[in-house]
This record gives sequence, structure tokens and C-alpha cells, in this order.
Amino acid sequence: MQTVLVSGGGIAGPVLAHWLRRHGFAPTVVERAAGRRVGGQAVDIRGVALEVVRQMGLLEEASRARTRMRGMSILDADGNEVDRSTESTFSSGRLDSEDIELLREDLVRMVHEHTRTGVEYLFGDSITALAEDETGVRVDFAHGPSRTFDLVVGADGLHSTVRRLAFGPEELFSHHLGSYLSVFGADNFLALEDWQMWLRDGDKGFGIMPVRDNTELRIAFGFESAPLAPEVDGDTLRQLVVDRLASLRWEGRRLAEAARTAPDFYCDAMAQIRMDQWSCGRITLLGDAGYCPSPLSGQGTSLALVGAHVLADSLARSGGDHRVAYAAYEERMRPFVTLNQALATENPGGPASGESVEHAKNAITLST
Repeated sequence: MQTVLVSGGGIAGPVLAHWLRRHGFAPTVVERAAGRRVGGQAVDIRGVALEVVRQMGLLEEASRARTRMRGMSILDADGNEVDRSTESTFSSGRLDSEDIELLREDLVRMVHEHTRTGVEYLFGDSITALAEDETGVRVDFAHGPSRTFDLVVGADGLHSTVRRLAFGPEELFSHHLGSYLSVFGADNFLALEDWQMWLRDGDKGFGIMPVRDNTELRIAFGFESAPLAPEVDGDTLRQLVVDRLASLRWEGRRLAEAARTAPDFYCDAMAQIRMDQWSCGRITLLGDAGYCPSPLSGQGTSLALVGAHVLADSLARSGGDHRVAYAAYEERMRPFVTLNQALATENPGGPASGESVEHAKNAITLST
């Protein structure tokens, strides 16, 4: 039984572990966080990714957890409504679509609970070194003892450690899209009821949606910016977001205070990862680590789900021959990735929508 180390315990890594286990591999997932990560924005399961979730047996559970929006308002910088829709929202698209929008933390929980039996999880640890030879990959960990695996998969996000160790520094592959995104939770101080609000004020703006039966808000705040210096730490980044929120003409003070105190505060660059090759020897990349499309595409979660299925299927069909499997994985996934990354670069001002999304989200078929 071949052993596979998967770095990253979010969505892509555990989904891959599910399929690897089903195909007779022995997966281990290592995650830097001490447990499942909470917080984050609503994510979308779209098109062919719905079939991946269905085959996992999670479609009904995901459907029960979906957001239940009635529509959205578009506000000017002073908070006046200038447009509204009861047919679609910027975050999820058409409200009558079969696609599923749900909180990222809910999907992470579902996938973890579905895979924790039969998959070894190493929480609170991370990879520090990789050394490959003809028999496998020796992996050094920050805390645990070194181990050797037959294969290693980096599913560890935009700032992938596996990518850095195996392929080189992030700046070789990261393409900044001109802005940053911050996501955090707050009490529902706006008394929203299944209704989103979107506002733009100059070079910044936000989308706000109620969650958890309208008891909480999830706030997604974006602002235009050149790439910040790598040495900018988390506290400095949070203060930058707080200051920019405070400058908003409508609700700036309360939004700034929510960002200042949020325990689930997140902020990162809007960026894409573009690579000529996702594999190197026994090591390969999955999801955002190899082909992050950025949140502007609305397709990051679907790419992770589909990529995990395709990678595991390719390994199973090749009998575990990573050279054959990785080549097949890239051949099948790359056109799908290219179309979905284009959703962000062709729609730099906001979430992609319309016919281009409908085409991109179904531009691949799954093996059965």
C-alpha cells in the first residue's frame, strides 16, 4: 500500500485523502493549525464539483448547510441603495441555481468528519524539508520525527510550503491582482435577514452577508493595493484594514471595530498561482498551491474539489506510477484551470458571473 503525505488540512487535502483511501492508498494529512480552521467567507460548489461532493456522499449535508439569501442591495458610498436584486447575489450567482453556497468552515468540518476514520491527521505540525530519492520522499517536520512517504502532495494554499521547498520561492509563481481581501465575522449589528449588502467607496468596498440564522455577519472587505512588503506582519496588516475601514463614509466606525476585535480575522493578497508544471518527481501540487485562481473567480473551492478527484483517479488508474499519474492529472486539469483563472483576470473589478462562469464550471468531466 503506497503512502501519501498531503500537506494542508483545509478542503483540497482532506478531499484528496478521501479518494486516495477509497483507491487503496494510505494517506496522511499534516496541518499547521492545531485543529480544523474556522472562519472564512462563503464558498461555492459549482458545476462538476457538485458531482464530486455527491460521489463522496456529502451532497445532502452540504445542501442543508447552504446559505439562504433572498437577494442583495447595492449601496453607494453613503449607504443609499442604488440597485437591488432578488434573482442573484454577487457571492453565489443566481439564487435558483443548483450550485451550493455555504460557509467555508462548514465544508471543512464536513470533509474532516467524513475522512477522520481511515486517514491519519497530524495537526499542529508542518513540513520543514523534503529529500527525494529512488525509494520515496524523506520529510522533516517542525515537531514530529522525520518519515519517508512514497508520494507528497502540497495542498497547502496560496503560500504553499511544499511548493517553495520543491519548486522555488513564491515570487516565481505568484501574480498579484492589484488588491487585498479581508474576511472576518461580527455580530449582526445591521439586523440583516437573509439579505446581502455590497458597497464601493473609491478604491475599497465590501460585501456583508448574515449567517447562522441571521445571528452573525461575515464581512468581506477589499481594497486596492500594490503588493505589500513580505515583512508586513499580521498585526500591521490588521491595523491597515482597520484604518481603511474607518475611512468609509457609511458604517466605517462599526466595521473597523469589528475588524479590530474579530477572532477569525483574515487578510491576504488577491493573487493567482501560475506554473508551467505542477509536479516534480514524486511531489505534486493541488488546489491553490498549484493553481490558485483567487477569490475573484469564485471557483477556488470547485477547483480544489475537482482537482482532488482527478489526481486520485489518475494515481489509481496508473497503479500508483506517479510519473504517469501526474502527467495525466496535469493534462486533464490544466484546460479547466486556465478557463477558471480567466474568470478573475477578465473581471478584475469584482466577482465573475454570467455565461463565462457557466462555461468554466463545467469544462471538465469526471471519470466514474
